[in-house]
Amino acid sequence: MPAEKASRKLQTVEPLGLRVLLRKDEDRKTTKAGIHLPDKIEIPTITGRVVAVSQQIASDEDWPIARYDKVLFNPKFAVPVDFEGDNRLFVVPVEDIVAVFRRSD
Repeated sequence: MPAEKASRKLQTVEPLGLRVLLRKDEDRKTTKAGIHLPDKIEIPTITGRVVAVSQQIASDEDWPIARYDKVLFNPKFAVPVDFEGDNRLFVVPVEDIVAVFRRSD
């Protein structure tokens, strides 16, 4: 029984150092003009939502990145996290986040 309870616990991923955990947006299957692409062809996305930031980034005001921010990132050094079936979670070095999308009020 204890092994069953342990497997049901919610598992979390906390990035360490100057890294963030993000969920990559879905690859698009339709162009901006509305043309539907075949299943084997997708437009790769390099945007995602921040799921968690490391403690080091959270306490450093030089990095204006927070949980739930939409970001543009360079996927070259993104490390996939085999945590969910869809495998869209990645640990990304903060230096590879090239832009944060903000709404102007």
